[in-house]
Amino acid sequence: MKEGIHPKYEAVEIKCHCGNVLKTNSTKCDDMQIDVCSACHPFFTGKQKLLDTAGRIDRFRKKYAKNDK
Repeated sequence: MKEGIHPKYEAVEIKCHCGNVLKTNSTKCDDMQIDVCSACHPFFTGKQKLLDTAGRIDRFRKKYAKNDK
């Protein structure tokens, strides 16, 4: 490889809001902060949270409910 044309590839720490710390290498040399990682993402943990903001789930169910009349 030619000298001086490639970006630095250094070790970095990626910190999640859940407290999990991942160590990897990156060309972005600063430590990073992420919102969701494999330790807290519902797809990987199997725990799904529904956030009902302003009754949207209830409105959806009411709108698409079958009429049993």
